[in-house]
Amino acid sequence: MMTRVFFLLTMTALATNAKTPNDDPFLWLEEVDGAKALAWVNQQNAATTGVLTNHPKFKEVYDKTLEILNSKERIAYPSVRGEHVYNFWQDEQYPRGVWRRTPLSDYANENPSWETLVDFSALSEKEGENWSFKGVDVHRPDNDICMVRLSRGGGDAVVSREFDLEKKAFVENGFVLEEAKSDTSWLDRDTLLVGTDFGENSMTASGYPRVVKKWRRGTPLSAAELVFEGERDDVSVRSFVQVAADRKYVVVSRGISFYEGEYHALENGELIKLDLPLDADLNGFFKGHALVQTKSDWTVAGQTVRGGSLVAVAYEPLLEGKHEIDALFTPTARDSLGSVASTENQLIVRVFKGGRHDELFRHAFVDGTWTAEKMVAPELGTLSIISADDDSDRFFLTHESALEPRSLYYSPSIGASMVKMKSLPAFFAAEDYRVELHEAASKDGTMIPYTVVLPKAAKLDGANPALLYGYGGFEISLRPSYSPVMGSTWLANGGVFVTANIRGGGEFGPAWHQAARKENKQRSYDDFIAVSEDLIARGYCSAKTLGVQGGSNGGLLVGVVATQRPDLYEAVVCAIPLLDMMRYNKLLAGASWMAEYGNPDVPEEWAYIRKYSPYQNLAKDGDYPKILFTTSTRDDRVHPGHARKMAAKMEWFGLPFFYYENTEGGHGAGVTTEQRALTDSLERVYLLKMLK
Repeated sequence: MMTRVFFLLTMTALATNAKTPNDDPFLWLEEVDGAKALAWVNQQNAATTGVLTNHPKFKEVYDKTLEILNSKERIAYPSVRGEHVYNFWQDEQYPRGVWRRTPLSDYANENPSWETLVDFSALSEKEGENWSFKGVDVHRPDNDICMVRLSRGGGDAVVSREFDLEKKAFVENGFVLEEAKSDTSWLDRDTLLVGTDFGENSMTASGYPRVVKKWRRGTPLSAAELVFEGERDDVSVRSFVQVAADRKYVVVSRGISFYEGEYHALENGELIKLDLPLDADLNGFFKGHALVQTKSDWTVAGQTVRGGSLVAVAYEPLLEGKHEIDALFTPTARDSLGSVASTENQLIVRVFKGGRHDELFRHAFVDGTWTAEKMVAPELGTLSIISADDDSDRFFLTHESALEPRSLYYSPSIGASMVKMKSLPAFFAAEDYRVELHEAASKDGTMIPYTVVLPKAAKLDGANPALLYGYGGFEISLRPSYSPVMGSTWLANGGVFVTANIRGGGEFGPAWHQAARKENKQRSYDDFIAVSEDLIARGYCSAKTLGVQGGSNGGLLVGVVATQRPDLYEAVVCAIPLLDMMRYNKLLAGASWMAEYGNPDVPEEWAYIRKYSPYQNLAKDGDYPKILFTTSTRDDRVHPGHARKMAAKMEWFGLPFFYYENTEGGHGAGVTTEQRALTDSLERVYLLKMLK
């Protein structure tokens, strides 16, 4: 345990909860790379790994986790561009990954002939950097050049470099953007639309670009021409270019808040603001139509479009402020819009059925008429469109469920049967487990669905070690998924795994999310607590065998329930969390989330935030579970100071905890498979230690 020397300056502030940020004695832990802060981190890491890596199960869990993460039997997920399939792959040979491609005709073979485009381990060694791959922006329709995004240590800020896909090399004297949270789109092969840190107050308070400029090849970035400028308090300004068979669509979006924004079409050098609701999402274009997802009811053109619908809005009339609308999907009480993907001649809409499984629907626009049909696809599980080809009607999708390994299907054309192309092996014996579905009544009577995966031999006697996972924010849905690591290291050790579909998520459309925003955020926590109590009441576990886990907003979730109802939990995995809700909007990207949580600088909003903020509500005499905090030094989205300060405050109060901070990883568990295996194994062994 660290000596108290570091904490002697302003400890009297801890006699009661801090009333202002200046009362916080642990602000120095917000200095990400501060020598004092890193010394504290190193000491905590050593203490935690010293205990958990010596657990009898650690080596077995770590070796199995790393074996799965490096397995050659994993699916190489495809991205179709032209006649090639592109893939990013990591294993023991390529610890930082390799971006590669193979002809589409060869991809179906058991061992495709991959050609390397960028080996990030070799590039890191050559340049003395710890590069992590953050994706590409490919010039369409030629698919011959692209911007490759490189992150130092896995953070969101990237260096962007132009890459020649034919020469398989970075372009000499090509486009290069230095490290920033940048955004690029190809206007043509010699012109980029760029949002980046141009200096001179060009970034929003959230740390994202607030201007978009046109940058021509062969000119300095400083000479780029202004296209659009947002406000300092906006979340971000971005550009989007979609090259379709009928035309090129160029849009600049202004994110006013996380859930509200404007869309401006760039037509003949002029910007035209599209007359769409501020809270609607523009999901691309198809056959001369803008695809718009509504979040609230929209009365337009003599009709009311329900919130949560997908509508096609004729594009040319929209440019003139007119609305010709066709409804493609209208939600029901339990069916919600999942995702939208398009090929050359079909629009593929995924519908989340009752929060339990997916169905696919094909929409087409032929001779001025929309048609729709349910697609023949694998049933009773989670469907995900992995890649859809803009230049043909080819697409790939995956299917999985809690106990069924993920399989990759390929559809070569409209009307063709989907062919199962690849499958994960069964990493654990699914026949030894069962899935059960339940609902729990929340504090206000709302029924909250949850899913339980447990050994068939398990008895409902309250003795099972159970792990409850949740998120509950930003309209993100938790869907059934196959986890080889969870099955092999938790279920195989007698554990029960539970997923709760609490409010704040998107399982039942925008209303399910909006019911737990801002002043109603406590509902997410009430829902999670209700599921916890229901698990105990049904005999799946007891308070002494129940653990919870969540990351990011889910880290806030488990931090809240651990401080509000510590009597319910024996273990808490609090990963990359928000915890100090008084200062979250001043740390990194935090200001962008005020539409979710509220503004703590506004007294009326702080009044409801302070009631659940874990850092402010931690009590010196609280009887809390021994929480495991995990975070990353290089997380430039959720500040590592949240986890650091919460652990330091617990340390000063004499409360037990574990703490582990990975030096890489960004907003995740690590960059390399070894880093991810270590973080995951520490979390799993912690749960085995606390709950078994």
